[in-house]
Amino acid sequence: GIQQIHQGMAAHRATGVELYRPHHLALLAEAYEKTGQAEEGLQALAEALTVVDKNGERFYEAELYRLKGKLTLQAQGYSYKSTGEKEAEEYFHQAIAIAQKQQAKSLELRAAMSLARLWQSQGKQNEAHQMLVEIYDWFTEGFDTKDLQEAQALLAELATA
Repeated sequence: GIQQIHQGMAAHRATGVELYRPHHLALLAEAYEKTGQAEEGLQALAEALTVVDKNGERFYEAELYRLKGKLTLQAQGYSYKSTGEKEAEEYFHQAIAIAQKQQAKSLELRAAMSLARLWQSQGKQNEAHQMLVEIYDWFTEGFDTKDLQEAQALLAELATA
């Protein structure tokens, strides 16, 4: 899959179009995360953030920072219990702030879930639950989507902890 993403990005770039490059790099970073290649994922995100700063294409910026937080944790030992926790938490907060500014509720939910998982691992279940329920309660539809199903499951887990 990673090779195919690279091929697709190269073909897209060969057309001379830069549009959606940060999004494509985010997808590549996600693939690297799933295969345990945190450093490669962080490199893809660094490139994506450089492109965002260069061309102002910010629609997926919140997700870039959320992924950067997840990959930072992964690079520190594949768990939420690592020295990268503070740095990752800052990235999650940054992702939430950007999503709120853009009124991108789905991206805000994703970032809030990542932060909630970190807080859960730190024994901050109540704080995690309160933060996550605030964004979750905003939604009035789409409860069959993967993100909302995961949020509901995480909320249930936090409530019983």
